[in-house]
Amino acid sequence: MKRKVLFICTHNSNRSQIAEALLNYMYPEKYEAYSAGTQPSKVNEYAIKVLKEIGIDISKNRSKSIDEFEGIFFDYVVTVCDSTKEACPFFPNAKHLIHKSFYDPSNYIATEEEKLEKFRILREEIRNFLIETFGY
Repeated sequence: MKRKVLFICTHNSNRSQIAEALLNYMYPEKYEAYSAGTQPSKVNEYAIKVLKEIGIDISKNRSKSIDEFEGIFFDYVVTVCDSTKEACPFFPNAKHLIHKSFYDPSNYIATEEEKLEKFRILREEIRNFLIETFGY
């Protein structure tokens, strides 16, 4: 039986979206990953681009509220930004709570290529975290 994982971030626009997509891509036989935000907005275009570079298409994803997952049991709930950990310190239907804060490159002011590079770094940091945490 697959374990359910929910990644939570403030806007569900990049960090949680990337984590959801990578975990589903890397370990499809072991995990069923989802993502949500405490203040959902829209999926970041750079998150879409850097995942597409490695063959993952999230272009049809949407930003979701944590309210959509109320009452659903999760084996793991992972907060991926500090503000979400503070806003959502307790998720009642989670067996394990994990916090790992990742830098948000969405507000980084730079050229297109520099911004893409920041998102590539984020993608790889999240991938490494997923391998270390869920790759057993």
